[in-house]
Amino acid sequence: MTPILEAIDLTRTFQEGSITTAVLKGLSLIVPDHQLTAIIGKSGSGKSTLLHILGTLDTPTSGQLLFKGKDMLKLSDKAKAQLRAQHLGFIYQFHHLLMDFTALENVALPLRIAKLPVNTAQRRAAEYLEKVGLKDKMNFRPAELSGGQRQRVAIARALCPQPDLILADEPTGNLDEENAATIFALFADLVRSEQRAVVMVTHDLALAQRCDHIFSLENGSGHFLTR
Repeated sequence: MTPILEAIDLTRTFQEGSITTAVLKGLSLIVPDHQLTAIIGKSGSGKSTLLHILGTLDTPTSGQLLFKGKDMLKLSDKAKAQLRAQHLGFIYQFHHLLMDFTALENVALPLRIAKLPVNTAQRRAAEYLEKVGLKDKMNFRPAELSGGQRQRVAIARALCPQPDLILADEPTGNLDEENAATIFALFADLVRSEQRAVVMVTHDLALAQRCDHIFSLENGSGHFLTR
């Protein structure tokens, strides 16, 4: 099991006045490459905080975070931003699409930010929209799409730059049960066929059990569940 990402002895505390809250307490986690890892835990257990740290969107109080063996916490802010743009993809519970942009423009946006030519970016964006079953919706704006379709656009946008690792925070949490199962199956099939690694925070145990690994977070620390 080759790790793409390794968190070692992470701690994260928050200070509000005289009150110190420890959210992560010496947590360690290995994320295998080319596999799906689910993170589960009760509300307030630190799942989103952990995911933000894994994506370098937050900084731990102490510990190490190794991406392909390199400690990301020692990188400058600019280098972290470059790493996120080149190697990481993000999917959230709410799609965060630009409402004035078409589905095609939304999916192509990360490639345009990376300065790919317009034709190249739109061609690849069209390919990924077709992969998520939205070939006929490319020129629709988010307001013209259903909730499930919007989340498909968000998945296509995350996959389009072909990142090594995808971090998903409750990616189906805003959908009904049937839509959630459909979207997750599509997502899982795509990342497996493209050999991507995934870390997914979810409260849905049925979806977690369809992942390769389940990491249970409780009281600031965690462990993998035996399958």
